Amino acid sequence: MIHSRHAGFAPIGQILAQHVLPRLHRAQKLPLRISCIGTASYDGCDEADGFDRIVVIGESPSPEEAMTVASRRVAQGDIRVSADDMLRFRPRIMVIQDCDQGVVLAGTIRAGIILWQQPVASDAEARHVVTEASKLRGAAFAASGRGEHGPAREYRYRAAQLEARLVDALWRETAAELLRVPLAA
Repeated sequence: MIHSRHAGFAPIGQILAQHVLPRLHRAQKLPLRISCIGTASYDGCDEADGFDRIVVIGESPSPEEAMTVASRRVAQGDIRVSADDMLRFRPRIMVIQDCDQGVVLAGTIRAGIILWQQPVASDAEARHVVTEASKLRGAAFAASGRGEHGPAREYRYRAAQLEARLVDALWRETAAELLRVPLAA
């Protein structure tokens, strides 16, 4: 009797290497931290008088849940820097990171929604993004040195928008898959 390999079966080593081990490795990086980068300012001050701030939103056991929590908080306008009612916060970028601070997913915030950024597809693309973001940060440094704080903040924001694509290699496939599947609101 001759046994033929069925096309639907994969060797156990391949299954372990491609599916089981990456999931176990990602599980070691939990919980995920949800943070929001934005500009804080006091009522009555113009945006040039504002200051950059990172607000920690919370933790989550999965990327899907982290996306849901982040989207809900942005939609409700429920992100505050402190209990001070005079201090306003303008959210700009939402970031989900693992416990080693590797980026899992990030997106820009516009009109009360998060526009999640497609992760880089390769290390070469990541190097290109880093180069472009470094140029923008250099322009921000120069503008800040000239006392142009508003333009400096915009350069930093544009650099952060690019860097939102710098998803840790461990999470790239997961992030790309999450962005292909529509999430229920």
